[in-house]
Amino acid sequence: MPSPANPILDLPYDVQPDPDEFLQAAMEWHFNPETGSPFWLRRAETLDFDPRTEIKVHADLRRFPDVTGELRHVRAEDLIPRGYGPGPDIVGVFESGGTTGAPKRVVLTRDWLDRMVAWSNANIDAHGFPRGENWLGLVPTGPHIVGEFFHRSATTHGARGFTIDLDPRWVKKLIAQGRGADAGAYALHLLEQAEFVLRSQDIGVLTITPSVLERLAGREDLVELVNHKVKAIRWGGTQLDPDSRHLYKTEIFPDVAICGNYGSTMILGFAGERAGLPDDEPCVFDPLSPYVTFSVVDPATGEPVAYGDRGQVLVSHVSKGFLLPNNLERDLATRLPANGALVGDAVADIAPVATFEDEPVIEGVY
Repeated sequence: MPSPANPILDLPYDVQPDPDEFLQAAMEWHFNPETGSPFWLRRAETLDFDPRTEIKVHADLRRFPDVTGELRHVRAEDLIPRGYGPGPDIVGVFESGGTTGAPKRVVLTRDWLDRMVAWSNANIDAHGFPRGENWLGLVPTGPHIVGEFFHRSATTHGARGFTIDLDPRWVKKLIAQGRGADAGAYALHLLEQAEFVLRSQDIGVLTITPSVLERLAGREDLVELVNHKVKAIRWGGTQLDPDSRHLYKTEIFPDVAICGNYGSTMILGFAGERAGLPDDEPCVFDPLSPYVTFSVVDPATGEPVAYGDRGQVLVSHVSKGFLLPNNLERDLATRLPANGALVGDAVADIAPVATFEDEPVIEGVY
């Protein structure tokens, strides 16, 4: 039988836990020999502190080392907390995009997926997304976690999900080899497939990456088709510059609800665009705090930058199903205050760093 967890770890998505009480309960869960994962129980032996007694507030998470590189090699089974028992409800094992070498892997539990999707559905409700519509997603599927989140969103907020598979690894390889024309041809291939679906099916919500959306916006026939059929566009991945966002919302798709999300595999989800922002202001992203928290830091010192300044995004994921604190992402952002009394930062103006882990960062179709 699964070991009992502190009830604060299982609160509904819309009940905000006390962040310190939640963090301490999570540390007990992940580092108790009866409930923690084999990976973190082994890793605890190498730490110079005891997480169960010394990690008490959000700032204490900075004491953890960044272990994301180890996720390239660890057995997936070793990442599952023992407290879930012998038959854990695991949705799948998912991989990063492989931007900086061999992909990293995470394990997605059913309870975390349900929490993330419920929170996300509420976020797009606030942006005016209609419920009960068919969704079309030009998103990575296969080993990529975004495909799973797309399908769950499409079938819980919408009705059905139609997908056009997008392979970011192949596009990045083409660009790295100087085959920009081939990468462009691949993007056109994606749009051709999307057009077949849009012309033949009732699609109310379009999920797309900023790069592919830019190409779609350059096709007058597709713009007309989207404006005729689609009621909402959700863009996701990393960056969409403020000028393009303003142009999409006010001129190209003026009657379509548009909002974005910022996510990655290491987050095990995404942050949602803050509702109510003026069209001509930067897009601000708020994570599902205290489960996912952002800090914006000076990469040279690791210290937080001032509000309004730019730095590198540091992410911590602390949930019942997974623990990944102190993960330095490959993105730069402007640091902004969190929404309300949430712990951590909000972020805006996302852009990739030039190099990460000594490898050039190629965004490709993201």
